[in-house]
Amino acid sequence: MHPQEILERYRQGERDFSHRDFSGANLSGFNLRGANLTGTNLTEANLSWAFLNQATLTEACLRRADLRSASLNGATLNQAILSGANLSKIDLRLANLQNADLNWAVMQEADLASANLTSAKLDQVNLDRAKLNSANLAGAELMEATLRRANLSNANLDRANLREAHLEEANLREASLKGANLTEANLSGAYLRQANLSEADLHRVVLAGADLSEAILTSADLSRANLAGSYLLKASLQGAHLLRANLQDAYLLRTNLSEANLRGADLQRADLSGAYLSNTSLSEADLTDAYLLESHLIHTTFDGAILTGCCIYNWHPESVDFSKVQCRYLYTQFNHTEKKPTDRVPEGRDFEPGEMGTYYQDDHTGVDLYFTESVNWEVLAFTLVQVAAEEPGLTLQIKSYEPVEDNFWVKLSANRTVNSKVLARRVFQLYPEVQQRLAAHRDKILSLLGIGAAETGEASNPVKAERSPQAPSDRRAHLYQEVVRQIQYILVTQTPDQLVDSVQRLLDYLHREGVATQEIQRKVISQAVAQRAKRDEAFRENLVKWSAQSPNAVRSSPVGQALRVAIALFSSPQSPNT
Repeated sequence: MHPQEILERYRQGERDFSHRDFSGANLSGFNLRGANLTGTNLTEANLSWAFLNQATLTEACLRRADLRSASLNGATLNQAILSGANLSKIDLRLANLQNADLNWAVMQEADLASANLTSAKLDQVNLDRAKLNSANLAGAELMEATLRRANLSNANLDRANLREAHLEEANLREASLKGANLTEANLSGAYLRQANLSEADLHRVVLAGADLSEAILTSADLSRANLAGSYLLKASLQGAHLLRANLQDAYLLRTNLSEANLRGADLQRADLSGAYLSNTSLSEADLTDAYLLESHLIHTTFDGAILTGCCIYNWHPESVDFSKVQCRYLYTQFNHTEKKPTDRVPEGRDFEPGEMGTYYQDDHTGVDLYFTESVNWEVLAFTLVQVAAEEPGLTLQIKSYEPVEDNFWVKLSANRTVNSKVLARRVFQLYPEVQQRLAAHRDKILSLLGIGAAETGEASNPVKAERSPQAPSDRRAHLYQEVVRQIQYILVTQTPDQLVDSVQRLLDYLHREGVATQEIQRKVISQAVAQRAKRDEAFRENLVKWSAQSPNAVRSSPVGQALRVAIALFSSPQSPNT
């Protein structure tokens, strides 16, 4: 049929041109809106600038056809053959291309927004700068496809085969790639914020400089992947495989890496501040000059890992064995103004092999002070105020006091990781200076505080170091306060399943000593857990998971009930996080 005859019949109202042979026909610019071209042979036909909106081309053959700038908005091309066709700048919005064959097609700058490409064949297709936002590409074949700078935001790529595909600088924001195959694909500079890549195969993928903030990579395989300089802020990598992955200079702030396998990974200069690493394997990983500020390390494995130059300011290690790490030195503080770590440990030398394992155990927030004479508590109190003032954000408390032979042992606790030797040395440097200043201005200080002058004649040390025997009621009050402090520490450091057991043991101890615990359950536990859950996303998720999976006996225990109250507190509509 001659092209003009087709046009004439269309003008007369005919719409059915199915199963015809229009191979090689020149239909450029034709208006065939809504036409039925099912099974039609359009091999090498010229359909550039043609208007085929709502047309039906099911099983049509458009091999090597020219469809440049054609409009097929809402058209149906299910099982159509478009291999080798030129579809650059084509409009295929809302089109149906299920099981279509688009192998080797040229689709540069094509608009396929919200199109249905389920199980379509797109191997080696050129979709450079194409629009595929909200498109359905579930199960599609995209091996070696070119999607540079393509817009795939909100697209469905579940189980899609993107092996060796080129997705440099592509926009995949909130895209779903669950179970997708991205082996050796190139996504350098890609935008994957809030994308779902759970259980995806990303073996040897290139994600250098990519933005994966808040992305879901649960159980994904990133073995030997290149993530150098990538952004993984608040991403979920729970159970992910990152064996020998390159994470140099990566940003992993507040990332969930629990149960992840990072064996042999390169994390040089990586920023893991606030990251959550529970039951994580970092064996043989290189963390040289990495940042572990305020990170949580629970049952983390470091066998053979390199920690030289790490900044561990205010980190929270629990049940971690450092005896097999390789480490020459660490930094315990961080200068936020200059953005660099400070306070090298050990000072003026390197750790001996294995020394870090003995020097730095789980809790390095304690400071031991040994006095050779009776402690002047006024002087010590003001000395600690001075030390804390020199370190913004540092809080020091006297944890315990005990006479040891002819000496006096005072144990301090800090609210963050400290260099205990440096801090103890600073205390003893200031102690005599503060003693002199206090002696010169004590009356004025007491007057400002509204405290009357002591009449005992022991003005230099009115509070005696020795403890007098306590009455039973005083002893219970002291015991109550001490246990509350221990519980508060546990509540901000341990995981839900761990703290239930730890806190319950302390409550049982108080009960045996005749101390009521209802107030602790009602206020201390519930409120402290709720506050931690509001500011710690990983802990909040684990708390909800604990509530769903714990046996009824555990959930019904006194601590379990308090945790359930905490969940109700941070989940209520009044909560600022909801």
